[in-house]
Amino acid sequence: MMTTTTTIPANPRQLATLSDILARLSVIQSDEAELSTALASLLSAHEPISTSLSSLKQLGPQLDLLTQETCLLDRTVAATARTAQDVGGRVQSLDEEMRRVRDASERVSQVIELKSSLAALHSAIDQHDWEAATRHCARAMALPLDVVSGPFAETAVPTPESHLPPAQTLQAAREQLLAVFKREFERASRARDATATSRFFKLFPAVGWEAEGLQAYASFVVELVKVRPPASAKTSSPLYYITALTALFESIALIVDQHQPVVEKYYGTGKMGLVLERLLQEADRVVKDLVEGWEEERSMERKLSDALSTIHRAGGDLTDEDLVDPREIDKVLSEAAGMSGRWGLFRKFMHERLKEEFEPDADEDEKAADTIRPERGENRSNDKAEEAVPAGFRIIEDSQSRQLVENMLFTYYTPLEVWYARSVIEKAHRLSSQDLSQTPITTTTPDDTFYILKSVLSRMLSSASLATVQRTSEQLRDVMDKDYARVIKQKLDNVYKGSSAGTGTRGDKVERENRQSFIILLNDLDISSTHMERLVKDLSQSTFLPQHFLDSEVESVRSSLNQFMNLVPKFRSTLRAGVEQLFNQLLRPKLRTFIPDVYKDVSYVLDDDGYSAAELQDLVRKRFIKAWESLIEGYKDAFTESNYRLFFGLALDVLVRPWEKFVVSLKYSELGAIRFDHDLRAVVAYLSSQTVFGDIRDKFVRLQQIATLLNLDSEEDVDEFYNGSGIAWQLSQQEARAVANLRV
Repeated sequence: MMTTTTTIPANPRQLATLSDILARLSVIQSDEAELSTALASLLSAHEPISTSLSSLKQLGPQLDLLTQETCLLDRTVAATARTAQDVGGRVQSLDEEMRRVRDASERVSQVIELKSSLAALHSAIDQHDWEAATRHCARAMALPLDVVSGPFAETAVPTPESHLPPAQTLQAAREQLLAVFKREFERASRARDATATSRFFKLFPAVGWEAEGLQAYASFVVELVKVRPPASAKTSSPLYYITALTALFESIALIVDQHQPVVEKYYGTGKMGLVLERLLQEADRVVKDLVEGWEEERSMERKLSDALSTIHRAGGDLTDEDLVDPREIDKVLSEAAGMSGRWGLFRKFMHERLKEEFEPDADEDEKAADTIRPERGENRSNDKAEEAVPAGFRIIEDSQSRQLVENMLFTYYTPLEVWYARSVIEKAHRLSSQDLSQTPITTTTPDDTFYILKSVLSRMLSSASLATVQRTSEQLRDVMDKDYARVIKQKLDNVYKGSSAGTGTRGDKVERENRQSFIILLNDLDISSTHMERLVKDLSQSTFLPQHFLDSEVESVRSSLNQFMNLVPKFRSTLRAGVEQLFNQLLRPKLRTFIPDVYKDVSYVLDDDGYSAAELQDLVRKRFIKAWESLIEGYKDAFTESNYRLFFGLALDVLVRPWEKFVVSLKYSELGAIRFDHDLRAVVAYLSSQTVFGDIRDKFVRLQQIATLLNLDSEEDVDEFYNGSGIAWQLSQQEARAVANLRV
């Protein structure tokens, strides 16, 4: 429902109806009431207002007094401030004048110092007093550049004898000193005058010719390491190239050891880099000549080609000595490894000596900003010389010598070493014979092969090259797998292939010979596993590694060696397959009736008389021992201990399951259960006495638990005993109940 609101006109003259007049009157009365209320409130608050106004009027005289005092203080402070400002301005003017006087005095002193230094410098040069000349030149160079090149110095310093500006005069003197120092240093170095050499060497950096001094010094030490083999030395000697490299690297190492402290003393830490770079350039030249000479003298390309041709030749014999003599290859491999080893030792020495050689020195750069620099052209020359010095160990790692050595190893050493290993292993297989002096009998193959492998790996490590170790190790592992382990496996496969034992005495003889050949090959695999484990352990733990390789490389070398251990599982896999084959072929058929024959006519339902008779006869133990000894006769002495343990374990594994099934098919009286437990313990004790390994009893746990259950008291609950005995049961609870039900 809508409510209509009528708007009342504000002007009383517009009121037309009575209702509008009454409404308007009501509004006016409401406004009147509100105004009355407001006026009453104002009248009630008048008294506090009057009190406040009275208080303010009383404060008026006090405020007037404060105003007068403030004006007086302002006039006083303003006058003082104007006085202080006048005095301060005059003091600042005096300070500025004093500063200018000090600057002028200092500038005059520096110019006087410059003039006296240049005069003393020329005097010392005329008198050939080079140490004094160096000191005076250093004093002049220590002055700020704006002093030396300033207009005052250019006016005050020149003399009739030296009319050039001081900066040019100083530069000319420096260049003159450089020429003198280089001439005298070269003269002293040619005369091998150590005192004079050292005298002029330490003067270069004092006059700002540090790079030039190092270059002159580098040229001097390079002459000291020139390799001059004695006239009697012949390149055909197997030690010629190794000796030449040894002499080269020992000379450089001696230079670094003796001269590095001298260089760092006068030139600062990290300044040996330029000298070392020049030394390595000389080393690069000598190493290149020696490596190329070795390749040519030893006809390495032909040897490599001939060796590789025997590999690719169909049905070729790797040990064809008419084409390639392994003994010659062995010699050149030893030479290559020896040459590389000399570089490796030198490289390790340099790494150890130069660990802190290339640390930046920021302080020296900051100090150099305020000193005299050479002319702009020379600045560029010095900067280039500094930039040419590689940072850190890159001088060694990027040297041509290292590249030459690594290339030689990659091109010749690795392929020929692999060929040599293959040829020797092939020869070891071909000339293999039974070593009758060993017990158990093995062939000569494992000892011969691992003797050569040890020599090859030791020679590989002596190269002191991580890349060569990783590359050659990988290929040698492949050789040991394909050319050694697989060949033995192939021999195992061929023992019984195509051979017929026949019947009669001859057949028995053939069978015994085949069995012995098979066991000997299995022994070879076991011996090979042991040899490999011992060889890897000995080489990995050898002190040889940290002596020839960098600390950062040792673990990588050990890792490459330890990967040879991956061959051991392959050896043992082939070994286990062979033992299982031999067992399945010779022993498993005989074990099928073993337990029934042992327990033939044996009953465990015994009374007192039957128990006494069984104890007296002891049939089970006697039959078991007799049958077992006839079964494995000769195997213990023929096998290695590890192989016999595996063979013995296979026999027990095949024997125990049928034994368990057989005993649960019998019935047992109380005395019969006791007798069964006695027989079982006697057999286990006998088997344990036949071996030196102690895990035999573990295979009889289920049988022993069967005996335990059979000997429970008749009143004892099987389930309660099963759950509360604390025994680690291998029988299930259902099997335990079935065993308990065998009692009668």
